[in-house]
Amino acid sequence: MYRFRDPHGRVIYVGKAKSLRSRLASYFADISSLAPRTRQMVMTAGSVEWTVVSTEVEALQLEYNWIKEFDPRFNIRYRDDKTYPVLAVTLNEEYPRLMVYRGPRRKGVRYFGPYSHAWAIRETLDLLTRVFPARTCSAGVFKRHRQIDRPCLLGYIDKCSAPCVGRVSAEEHRRIVLDFCDFLSGKTDRLARDMEQQMAAAAEELNFERAARLRDDIAALKRALEKQAVVLGDGTDADVVAFADDDLEAAVQVFHVRGGRVRGQRGWIVEKSSEPEATRDSDPGAAPVATEDQSQSGRQQLVEQFLTQFYGEQAELGGAADEATNPVPREVLVPVLPPNAEELAAWLSGLRGSRVSLRVPVRGDKRTLSETVARNAHEALAQHKLRRAGDFNARSEALQSIQDTLGLEDAPLRIECIDISHVQGTDVVASLVVFEDGLPRKSDYRHYAIREAAGDGRSDDVASIAEVTRRRFLRHVSDAQPEAGTDQRPRRFAYPPNLFVVDGGAPQVNAAAAVLDELGVTDVAVIGLAKRLEEVWVPSEPDPVIFPRNSEGLYLLQRVRDEAHRFAISYHRSKRSKRMTASALDSVRGLGEQRRKALVTHFGSVARLKEATVEEITAVPGIGVTTARAVLAALGGEPPIEPGGEPPIEPGGEPRSEPGGEPRSEPGGEPRSEPGGEPRSENSTGLGDSGVPATVIEDDRRTVSG
Repeated sequence: MYRFRDPHGRVIYVGKAKSLRSRLASYFADISSLAPRTRQMVMTAGSVEWTVVSTEVEALQLEYNWIKEFDPRFNIRYRDDKTYPVLAVTLNEEYPRLMVYRGPRRKGVRYFGPYSHAWAIRETLDLLTRVFPARTCSAGVFKRHRQIDRPCLLGYIDKCSAPCVGRVSAEEHRRIVLDFCDFLSGKTDRLARDMEQQMAAAAEELNFERAARLRDDIAALKRALEKQAVVLGDGTDADVVAFADDDLEAAVQVFHVRGGRVRGQRGWIVEKSSEPEATRDSDPGAAPVATEDQSQSGRQQLVEQFLTQFYGEQAELGGAADEATNPVPREVLVPVLPPNAEELAAWLSGLRGSRVSLRVPVRGDKRTLSETVARNAHEALAQHKLRRAGDFNARSEALQSIQDTLGLEDAPLRIECIDISHVQGTDVVASLVVFEDGLPRKSDYRHYAIREAAGDGRSDDVASIAEVTRRRFLRHVSDAQPEAGTDQRPRRFAYPPNLFVVDGGAPQVNAAAAVLDELGVTDVAVIGLAKRLEEVWVPSEPDPVIFPRNSEGLYLLQRVRDEAHRFAISYHRSKRSKRMTASALDSVRGLGEQRRKALVTHFGSVARLKEATVEEITAVPGIGVTTARAVLAALGGEPPIEPGGEPPIEPGGEPRSEPGGEPRSEPGGEPRSEPGGEPRSENSTGLGDSGVPATVIEDDRRTVSG
């Protein structure tokens, strides 16, 4: 166990390591390679202390105690526990009371929950006090009604047994409260069975009023049970834990299952600090860990930190009176197992007083419930981001933070970001997203197919960034010029962004800056955002700019970068899907999507279409002879030779040519050629399906007949 202290002697981080030498070497070997939060911790530290323990279980316990004692700023803390209300039963009083409670646990009090909202507890009490009329009033109210010898309103409507005026004795009232606790503990079958027997006995005695009351009580119990759906069989006691995280924050969700029913749920949003625990206990000069391994290590670290802090505090607040309310369940289901899973399970078993199983569910109902908890975690993180993005003050603070940190003259009211997406050099595309006043402006989003920097299975991200930057700002330069005969300037991309963000590090941002210099654009700030460490790179600077991890400015830049990444991936997937589902019919000029569908629908498959004759193909509505011949040629069959065997002649007796009498040329001046080297010919017949000469204009594979 080790502790870092700052120059003032305050403990700023608590950690544990099997090899302290390797751990400290990994901190100080190359500070520039550390995550920003870890780098800040190392630069803040003034001294290090360590304590040797005999086992990892002992290390876990000592780590929890130190974190609780010193509250170090660089350790993750789950601080929201006390905000969740519980249902408390004060068994240490002569007349036990049912109440909503927040705060530290007290001896002699049983707790049920936690509940997500206090109104959920009051709703439960309102439903169950009809069956279990226990006291819910405060000590002052109880004393006052005892003095005036008159019950409160709940006593008159039979939702309280009114022990304050002696309707029931202290022993009878305690029995009511214990039955209430048994019901919440999951012992429902015995209670329902006893009440049914009492109802039958009352009916036999012709005490129909009591029988009707018991019937209504049984119905109320069933309604209460319906609110707690059975999710796991065999009376399972388990806590199901799930996480959803991004580069800066993580959402934690826990479902508490007792007796096979979900008894409570709670969640946290915590700041992800690239904690030193994720650092390898190996030689600092070792090869870098893969991104996937880092992500897995981060999740394992989240699991370990959550289990030690959460269950350590729960056990410290006070043990449970019975199995159903023990703060440490028999089973803890997690998304991944940390490396020290056995030691963690042993530590949890010590807190519980019996064996605790720590595992990852792989099938069945437990796996299904784990996926449900994970969906709740993702939803909680999405809602947190939405609330944060919609907060005007937060957006204003973010823009001001970016301006101050980057030294901009004005706040970046318009931010544009580009990202490149491809798979092994195929279908290389780029996206451009726009944020104005901290909010996405989706009408200005653009995507690009990379032309020059990709092709033949190759891709150069730096060159792709340069190409997209050039295309975007050439548009800006041209749009900024007033159109001939008008005094107005077009709106679309005439106005440059205040901040231009590229997804990448120093090479990418330098490439974008070089393009802007080439085009003479001097009023746009350019930065790069590297994803692994969230470093902000500025052109021609050897070191990145480091935003504080909790900075609203960094959060906004991350949102912009992630939105560009999402938009690029969606376009890449669309383009790749079209390429993978393309058929030979796509190469037939003049054959649109509707007529392709009509052909495939008519013949049932492309194979059958290939075996068809021209006459059979022309039987399809909208398909002429020329198109039928082109379809057969595209599918590998030779179309029949027209009678006479001569090429078609244009009106006037001369072979067909482009307007002006010369073969059609590409912009470079050379005739367009096929891969074999011969000039590419136009439509083999020169006639449309109706026999009218066709003028073919090659622009985005469009064909215009006329």
